[in-house]
Amino acid sequence: MGRKVTLATCSLNQWALDFEGNLTRILKSIEIAKQRGAKYRLGPELEICGYGCADHFYESDTLLHCFQVLKSLMESPLTQDIICDVGMPVMHHNVRYNCRVIFLNKKILLIRPKMLLANYGNNREFRWFSPWSRPRYVEEYFLPRMIQDLTGQTTVPFGDGVLSTKDTCLGSEICAELWNPRSPHVDMGLDGIEIFTNSSASYHELRKADHRVNLIKSATTKSGGIYLFANQKGCDGDRLYYDGCAMIAINGDIVARGAQFSLEDVEVVTATLDLEDVRSYRGERCHPHMEYEHKPYTRIKTDFSLSDCDDRCLPTHQPVEWIFHTPEEEISLGPACWLWDYLRRSGQAGFLLPLSGGVDSSSTACIVYSMCVQICQAIKDGNSQVLEDVQRVVNDSSYRPEDPRELCGHLFTTCYMASENSSEDTRNRAKDLAAQIGSNHLNINIDMAVKGMLGIFSMVTGKWPQFCANGGSARENLALQNVQARIRMILAYLFAQLCLWAQGKPGGLLVLGSANVDESLTGYFTKYDCSSADINPIGGVSKMDLKCFLQYCVKSFQLTALIGILDAPPTAELEPLTDGKVVQTDEADMGMTYSELSVIGRLRKISKCGPYSMFCKLIHSWKETFSPSQVATKVKHFFRMYSINRHKMTTVTPSYHAENYSPDDNRFDLRPFLYNTQWAWQFRCIDNEMSVYSFSICMKSVLFSVV
Repeated sequence: MGRKVTLATCSLNQWALDFEGNLTRILKSIEIAKQRGAKYRLGPELEICGYGCADHFYESDTLLHCFQVLKSLMESPLTQDIICDVGMPVMHHNVRYNCRVIFLNKKILLIRPKMLLANYGNNREFRWFSPWSRPRYVEEYFLPRMIQDLTGQTTVPFGDGVLSTKDTCLGSEICAELWNPRSPHVDMGLDGIEIFTNSSASYHELRKADHRVNLIKSATTKSGGIYLFANQKGCDGDRLYYDGCAMIAINGDIVARGAQFSLEDVEVVTATLDLEDVRSYRGERCHPHMEYEHKPYTRIKTDFSLSDCDDRCLPTHQPVEWIFHTPEEEISLGPACWLWDYLRRSGQAGFLLPLSGGVDSSSTACIVYSMCVQICQAIKDGNSQVLEDVQRVVNDSSYRPEDPRELCGHLFTTCYMASENSSEDTRNRAKDLAAQIGSNHLNINIDMAVKGMLGIFSMVTGKWPQFCANGGSARENLALQNVQARIRMILAYLFAQLCLWAQGKPGGLLVLGSANVDESLTGYFTKYDCSSADINPIGGVSKMDLKCFLQYCVKSFQLTALIGILDAPPTAELEPLTDGKVVQTDEADMGMTYSELSVIGRLRKISKCGPYSMFCKLIHSWKETFSPSQVATKVKHFFRMYSINRHKMTTVTPSYHAENYSPDDNRFDLRPFLYNTQWAWQFRCIDNEMSVYSFSICMKSVLFSVV
């Protein structure tokens, strides 16, 4: 009958500029697709070079090497008798485009440039690419000589065309085009295209996966059709984690899906679907050609069928239920996978973490433990690549981890850096957690180093600074806290470099940071303290989410030591104790709670609020808790703290991007770092609004009492 088609999409753990590794993973995905009977294979966006090449896209070498890899792909026997759809940059008329290159049996069928570029959040595609601005227009592209010699083609179609096989028609979308209100699949569906494909490099954010799935379901609910979604997976070389979720949908239902988080470098998702289901759906719900008024798409005709003549006995895939991860599960899985990619690709031998016994550093420790859990499970499931990587990291070709705690002992060193201001409670909490996860735990006292540093200052100036508790000034108090924090950073790097050397082992350790997104937002950390590290897996996660994550770890990993950590008030422990007890707390130092900070952070970034508009929103949402004057005080205090400390974000440790109100200065949240911290005009507007609001409330009270 020839109406059932088997299609393949995939998630690949590509790495920017790793042309050799990227080629291997692409070929592996094609091989798996063919083994499963697929006649079409879709890959992620820019998969040949990797999505995260950034300014390397400017280099002619990047374009050259992409075509060299394309040539290798076309020459491979694995790519014969299957339509391969790969992503790479292409320069046409001296303009650089983000393209899909679709080929079959050593012939390029179509080069389809991206039309709607992603230029928000972490995406800066307009910096490197131009959009193809001519809908439904196709022209000739002159191939490089190396490709001409292989294919025998001088030119190939380039533009917004679709592929017409002997049995159906396919059209491409690229990543952000799905999210755009003018998505190409709408016009393609009305013009009779039955299969839509989307190659993406979509990165993880907490609570985002359902948006992606709903968009794909919606795309085929409206006018029917089959939708294939391919995505990159893993750490491409920067702060982002691409979270897979390759999927196939038909007529509004998901029928096949891949994992959101996994350690598999190559994951292929296939489905067998009946084209008649699309035609029947459309026949009842819409009449595409009667409604379509635009110029039709140029159809690139291909002498190839996606279906077989005799497919009566071929079963089709049925709808599956998509169960989304909770935010706590996302924190457990996403940053852990990111850490593993970073570790195995960095050439280092493990991690070192200053473990203070508080929520933040304990969260980082639990993420490393979750990484070890995932590694052991992957090896148990037969993932030979993960086993090979583990053996290389620990420098033991015979090692095979069986237990996460035992693996943690090989990869993870924690250290409690005590001072005279540290309490026994935090020391014991850190020790108990380290014992439960199995890390190599060190107890280090920094008092000698602190006194040595202050001794140098005293020798030069003749003065010895004191804490406020001992009669010192606020300036002295802050300086004494900072010197402790910075010495901890120096010692962390010293032990990371030489800890394994002292044990007679090769390699060094990556230092992990543990400042959360709310502390970064207000600058509540010392510049160049323990927040200064190689990478930070929780820098994009809020304090409130981290507390929920630790509660999840208590249940999922049986880490009962976390119960005491959750019950304790957050503290920096940088000021003197009173009767052996901590009196300094984070929320008192910041002048607001972490819960309030999360609300303010979302208003600042997501709602694009300045001081005045933030106040106007909060006097209503916080009216049951705070008076207008109290709201004004909190808003002003936040913006003063934020503007005074924004300079710290220019040197903050690269962090896993997880939250859409992150203040990451690298490319997500671009702001000045030298502000007029008085905010005179803005704060005066708040004061005026507060007066008007108070007068309005007063008049309403008077009128009510008269009535």
